Amino acid sequence: MKIDFSQLPETKKGYNGANGGKKCVIYNGEKYMVKFPPQAKLNNAMSYANSCFSEHIGSQIFNSIGIKAQQTLLGIYRIGATKKVVVACKDFVGAGKQLLDFASIKNQVINSSNGGYGVELSDIMDAINTQTSFDPIALNNYFWDIFIVDALIGNWDRHNGNWGFLYDEQNDTLELAPVYDCGSSLYPQADEKIMNSVLDNQQEMEFRIKEIPYSAIKIGGKNIRYHSFITSTTNEDCNRALLRIFPQISLSAIDNIISNTDFITDLQKRFYSVMLHERYNQILKTAYQKIKH
Repeated sequence: MKIDFSQLPETKKGYNGANGGKKCVIYNGEKYMVKFPPQAKLNNAMSYANSCFSEHIGSQIFNSIGIKAQQTLLGIYRIGATKKVVVACKDFVGAGKQLLDFASIKNQVINSSNGGYGVELSDIMDAINTQTSFDPIALNNYFWDIFIVDALIGNWDRHNGNWGFLYDEQNDTLELAPVYDCGSSLYPQADEKIMNSVLDNQQEMEFRIKEIPYSAIKIGGKNIRYHSFITSTTNEDCNRALLRIFPQISLSAIDNIISNTDFITDLQKRFYSVMLHERYNQILKTAYQKIKH
């Protein structure tokens, strides 16, 4: 039975963020943030992006690898005669806690040259190693672990506001928040025409493996290309993260996640599965074997 979130009680709690509308509903006694897919800005042929599926599948992939991510559910929301497929993300910010993004911690580093939302890799690394709110070694490892999984799922948008911490106000302590905001992964603006074109054309596929999506993180003002950066094996922090994460990835578990995802078509299932296998083999496996040998 598909969940109809529009039939559930709503609260007055609001959520920030730029991509799509959001409502807070109560499901099984728990708060969930219902995210509505935004208009597909780069593909006028689509009335809405597939970001709700990206959010759901991406979060489950993180969890399958052993990196704690938000819990998500797919369902529908009725607005008059219109029925939209939406994703609901369980609210992981408990009582007495506050979600602080990494930008908030980066802002504590007074000498940081680009402010909290600056995404130059060198500036981020300096902030991670200089800040005193969280163990810098653990934070550095976490950053690169997420980077490796984002490379697998093709996340365009892991900027400093899309990962962070839970702050306990009473005890003045920080813990890593579950991974959230995966809606810009898995080619969210690819419609059926694009999916078929990529699956039928090796050149189109190679472009979407080696060039796009690229990371939100930059080097020298240019966005990092996941493929060239990781397969170069020149960044030791990235290499160590790959050695940690790659053995934890199960393609069969990922295929199972995709096959059990409601609302998506057989074409979407094939497209997601093929692209994830290709990204796994051409980016992560290639680099992993290079490091190991």
